[in-house]
This record gives sequence, C-alpha cells and structure tokens, in this order.
Amino acid sequence: MFDASPSPGQTRAPASPAAQPDAVVPTPRVPPSGASERRSGAPGEAGAAQPAKRRDSFFDNAKYLAIVLVAMGHSWAPVKGDSRVLEGLYDVVYTFHMPAFVIISGYFSRSFDMRPDRLKRLVTGVAVPYVVFQTAYLLFRRYVGHSGDPLDLASPWYLTWFLCALFVWRLTSPLWKLVRHPMPIALGIAMIGSISPAASGAFSLGRVMQLMPCFVLGLCLKPEHFEAVRRPWVRIVSVPVFAAALAVGWWAAPKMQDNWFYRESAAQNLGAPWWTGPLMTLALFGCAVLLTACFFAWVPGRRTWFTALGCGTLYGYLLHGFVIKYATFNGWFDHGWLHGPLGEILVSTLAAATVTVLCTTPFQRVFRFAMEPKMEWAFKQDATELARARQKQQQQRQQRPLEKSTV
Repeated sequence: MFDASPSPGQTRAPASPAAQPDAVVPTPRVPPSGASERRSGAPGEAGAAQPAKRRDSFFDNAKYLAIVLVAMGHSWAPVKGDSRVLEGLYDVVYTFHMPAFVIISGYFSRSFDMRPDRLKRLVTGVAVPYVVFQTAYLLFRRYVGHSGDPLDLASPWYLTWFLCALFVWRLTSPLWKLVRHPMPIALGIAMIGSISPAASGAFSLGRVMQLMPCFVLGLCLKPEHFEAVRRPWVRIVSVPVFAAALAVGWWAAPKMQDNWFYRESAAQNLGAPWWTGPLMTLALFGCAVLLTACFFAWVPGRRTWFTALGCGTLYGYLLHGFVIKYATFNGWFDHGWLHGPLGEILVSTLAAATVTVLCTTPFQRVFRFAMEPKMEWAFKQDATELARARQKQQQQRQQRPLEKSTV
C-alpha cells in the first residue's frame, strides 16, 4: 500500500481515482468500483487476479506537507500578535492550505456515486468521526477550557467543520458531474454564501458554500493537470509568485481581517458592504488556485521519509487541535519571549513535530475506532457484496484442486 510510485513529473501522471484510495486528510478511504476486488485478489472480468494498486507518493507527500502547514498556522494564531511579518505569512498560508486539501478531496471524489458500500463508508468515515470528535472537542472546551457554551452538535467547533463540509460536498459529487458548467455554478453558490449572514450558523454552511468551488475544481481535474503544474518551468515561476504573495501579505496584514481567509462569514458580519463578499470570493479563489498550483509544483513525487505519514493525516488533523487548544487554555502561548522571532520559530517547529507524530501508525491504531469504525451492526448486508463474496469463495474452492494437482 505504501510502495513508492513514480513521480508525476518523471515517468507518469499522478494516479487517477481508480488507482488509489482517497488521499486527503479527513476523507475516508473509499475504494472505487472494483478496487476492493483487485486488492483482495478476486478475479476480474478476464478471470485473472489483478495486482493491488499502489498509492501515488505525490498525493501522500502533498497531504503531509499541507497538514504541517495547517498545524503551524494554528500555532501562529496565538503568537502572531503585532508581528507584521508573521501576520502576512499567516494570511498567505491560510489563502491556500485548506483549499489544497479541498481540491485533492474533490479529485478523489470523482468516482463517488450512491452505491451502498460508498454511502456506508461516507457515514462511517466522515459522519461518525464528526459526531465523535465534535462531542470530544465540546467536552474538552467545557472541562479544560472552563467554557459555559452549550454542547451543540449542529455548530462545528474548531476543526470539525471540515467533516461537515466534506459530507455535503461528497454527497453532491454525482450532481456536479451531470451539469454542463459546474465551475460557474459553484462560484455562484460561493458568492451567495459570502452575502448570507445566516449561512455562518449551523453545520458551517458558510464554509461549505464558500469553499465549494475548490471541491468542484478537484472534481474537474485530470491526472494531466497535476503533471502540468510539476513541469520545471512552473517550479521556477512559483518562486517569484510566492515571493510576491508574501510581499502582498506583509503589505495587507494591517489592513485586512483574518476572517476573510477563513471563508466562513458573510461580508456583512465582517462589517463590510455586502458587495465586497462576491468580489473577495472571486479574488480569494483565484489566489488559492494560483498558490496551490505553486505548492503542488514543489511537492516531491518520489517516496520520501514522510510519504507514509500522508496516509495518517486525518489523525494528525483531528488530534493536533487538542494539543493547540490545551496549550492555549493553559496560557502556554502567553510567554512574552514566544512572541519574538526565535519564539515563533520554536512554536512552528514544535507544531510541525507534533502533527508529524500524530500521523504515525501507533496513533492510527489507537484512534482507528473513532476515525474508521466498521459498524457492521448498523447496516444491512448489501446483496451485491454478498454475491461477490460467494463468487470469491467459489473461485477459491475451484482453484484449490488445481493447485494440488500442479504440485
């Protein structure tokens, strides 16, 4: 499963959704049609067993590097204070790090349909973890943060909004594949979200709507698009692009609210005229796509020491929030020396190290019950799956005599 695969920029394009499980932080690993049979060794149409498909290292590397940026961004929030440099860097990172995840989520949702086994995985891999972690975060906030806020499962807190959004986005995937012009429609929905104050309430509908274009863009992408952004000239061009983005971020830091980059609030809620919402939606989407392309250009396509960690980014994403909030509740970020350059570097390093550890196999084993529950007891057995299982058993029984006679 973790075997190295060629770089998209060297010998082949990145794996299509049919060649790799879902490769994004909070998505469940939903095998595409026929993938489960290939992995288990069941014969295909021609009657011959198909080898297991190998993961593409490019996407696992991208997931890991993006989750490190997420953790670092969360650690910067309490210490950036009046640091104009860190504020500008914070805004630049928040422009593209979550859109990058959403784009990859959309790309690996291309094969999603309403097949029962996929709906089951959507429930067990997204909906159930949302309920578990939303409850855990709210209890954590109440008893560790001494908050009197109500325990409201319909109002995502901190990191759990992504699971709500992913559930809605993935359910709508078949519809987006039917319409003629999905991107203009998705952008229209995002602009409506940016001028709808009520959308910021239940289930983070504001973020669902405002980040929808990134998900739809991922649905529209093909392997050759990832091949294109990893060409040498794109890597070279990405350097001045990022430099310009950092310069703009430094210039705009005192003039812009961070809430624009969270993409959760309507313009009116930010004290701006309503018409700025659609304009900011288009501007942020364009910047997000540009910076995400530059980010992908520098993601290594070969297997590295952190490639395997890309398979555990769901764990790192949901667990590192407890560490950040525990440190915040206990005043660890209040020390004055942490608000200087050396302190900011230390905080960034510790955040990267923490999320790296939380992506490792031991943490996956401990928390798999909450993030990847099987829950066979809750679902009816699908007739198609039963037929496949019977066919597999029949073929195995037929192969045993042949193997004995060969020996």
